[in-house]
Amino acid sequence: MSKPTVITLGCRLNAYESELMRQHAADAGLGNAVIINTCAVTAEAVRQSQQAIRKARRERPEAKIIVTGCAAQIEPQLFAGMAEVDHVIGNAEKVKPETFRSLSVDDCERVLVNDIMSVRETASHLIEGFGTRARAYVQVQNGCDHRCTFCIIPYGRGPSRSVPAGEVVSQVRRLVEMGYQEVVLTGVDITSYGNDLPGQMSLGRLVRQILRHVPELKRLRISSIDQVEADKHLMEAIAEEPRLMPHLHLSLQAGDDLILKRMKRRHLRADAIRFCETVRRLRPDIVFGADLIAGFPTETEEQFQNTLRLVEECGLTYLHVFPFSPRKGTPAARMPQVSRTIVKERAARLRQLGSEVLARYLASQQGAIVDVLTERENVGRTAQFAEIRLDGNAPAATFLRARVRGTDGQRLAGEVLAA
Repeated sequence: MSKPTVITLGCRLNAYESELMRQHAADAGLGNAVIINTCAVTAEAVRQSQQAIRKARRERPEAKIIVTGCAAQIEPQLFAGMAEVDHVIGNAEKVKPETFRSLSVDDCERVLVNDIMSVRETASHLIEGFGTRARAYVQVQNGCDHRCTFCIIPYGRGPSRSVPAGEVVSQVRRLVEMGYQEVVLTGVDITSYGNDLPGQMSLGRLVRQILRHVPELKRLRISSIDQVEADKHLMEAIAEEPRLMPHLHLSLQAGDDLILKRMKRRHLRADAIRFCETVRRLRPDIVFGADLIAGFPTETEEQFQNTLRLVEECGLTYLHVFPFSPRKGTPAARMPQVSRTIVKERAARLRQLGSEVLARYLASQQGAIVDVLTERENVGRTAQFAEIRLDGNAPAATFLRARVRGTDGQRLAGEVLAA
């Protein structure tokens, strides 16, 4: 039987869940299914999801088209109204094997989307064969209790809920036994991890437990964090745990205090700068990435300049730039909008600055001896997540040492010293 096709839009968590759905659909005998895992982060993301559905139907007229993900959760009737769609399932339903078993029956309901706000648990799911044997992703949390004015995702993902620490540790241990050398903890708002669990669990405590109970794990990474929620145990782990990688991606969004207030963020620019300075003292070799939005409603040129300056003041290396796009249903969509021309121009300037700070960091690594985990043959990542292309014999999923001999401004070039 043919294997189900999964088309993923949006975040890393969606990609993780897509692999889970691929397993469930195959087990249910849905080899002829095309599953579109949609994104709702912007109106453009919803449009792209619809475009992917139409394309899938043109290319696979005989397939069963199943639509899920955040856009389907928030606007199920929009997708149910598309002639190309056979079934619409919600975010809670998509991770359950029984959902796919029911979809294999001819008289199954066309729309299976329940109230995501009523969901109070997130189960642990083991994903085998996600990516290479170098890196695996473990979902530790789902949902979000915050209400940033630009973000629709809490209505697609529901309230924050955590996977119990024991289940996470067991999954990490199993992945290491399967040959994975690096694990990334992922979720929607992972610094809220543990708030819904008994006791005093937190992301920092979870990190400590994983590293203590799975000593064979060589590298542990954490995905995007809201730095204002970083607990003391996480800070201690950053300072003391060499297997916790020196790379943090921060949810900064802007560098102007009034814009941050209008975004309903819970930090000021001074808090962001102080956090980066503190962490850099604890771990001098750390690098930071950040999400930044250009052209938020009411943003003036002076306020945008504050965001540009924040890149230097925080010492950011990797920028993930979002040109603001109004999302129906969010408070920001009702605010006075910046013209699309200015939004695009500011995003381009911010991306250009991102290219410059990345090139500057990579140039600073000239001659350095680095530890590399290869993701594919002769290409890997340093501890700081810089991509490096290697001369010599460097098979995928291998740890080795290399000397940096140059950069093209986007990634490093190096020579293998020893495996």
